[in-house]
Amino acid sequence: MLAHEQLASVLRSGDLAVDATLGNGHDALFLAGLVGKEGRVIGFDIQEQAIESSQRRLTEAGVMERCELVEASHARMKDFVPGEVSAVTFNLGYLPGADQGMITRSRSTLKALNVSLKLLRSGGVITCVCYPGHPGGEEEAEEVLAWAVRLPDHFRVEFHNEKGRHEGRPFLVSVWRLSVT
Repeated sequence: MLAHEQLASVLRSGDLAVDATLGNGHDALFLAGLVGKEGRVIGFDIQEQAIESSQRRLTEAGVMERCELVEASHARMKDFVPGEVSAVTFNLGYLPGADQGMITRSRSTLKALNVSLKLLRSGGVITCVCYPGHPGGEEEAEEVLAWAVRLPDHFRVEFHNEKGRHEGRPFLVSVWRLSVT
């Protein structure tokens, strides 16, 4: 997965990373492996089911001690993240295997993306996988694209497979901080 390749290209042992949309904990587990025993992963989700599923996965993998799971909106990230982060990952949409009516929403997602920009260290990356193929997903995906194209020059933005959004296919938006301003 390209998002994972990009995250792996910047994360090192001892780093701080954020999983903005925990879901079932797959990305948090991946991040925990990259930051190592000295690093930290902070994960967010508003659904208790996601927190429990993620905690189970991380505990079984033996990495829970380097993870903090927060049952709160990713829009509140600044309240829980203690400093600069090397990477933030988003997988928008709904929790697989749960109520598909409970989805990420543009308003909180854009707020969380803006907070992520402020927390991101120079050379760090934000990956955001958008899923336009479900009710509400197309609107959110379009707003993420509009947000990304307006970013200042000290960010490099990459779009992957965004043309497939018209067929409802997922696509990736990656934002790299080039310098701290």
